[in-house]
Amino acid sequence: MTFCIDNAQHPLIIDSGAHCSIVAGKYLDNHFPNLQNQLFPTKAKNLKSASGKMTSIGTIIKEIILQHREGNIRTNTEFVLIDDAHIQGFLLGKYYQRIYGIDIYNSKSSHITIGTNKEKKFSLDI
Repeated sequence: MTFCIDNAQHPLIIDSGAHCSIVAGKYLDNHFPNLQNQLFPTKAKNLKSASGKMTSIGTIIKEIILQHREGNIRTNTEFVLIDDAHIQGFLLGKYYQRIYGIDIYNSKSSHITIGTNKEKKFSLDI
């Protein structure tokens, strides 16, 4: 799935097992070189992934736009910047999934719904 930050499309991974939302340091450096100067201290400590411990550098807050033909969803989202993450894009953790009622469905096609309107579906482009 993709989403929009600063009028540009970026990959978005929705991970129902992730405690927080993250972005890889290398991805941020390549696409947002000036954001390193806008980091906040991170509250997320002792982060781990299936491949081991992750090193958090700081936190950024960006307005993201989930685009849909029937209307966009805008939200300010906090991403923990991970120095050694190997993802190409952003990862949306379960905190924002709960806030916005994001549910993941796998049927004939994989999609998510946001909020109470289960008819408004976002394709996962799998």
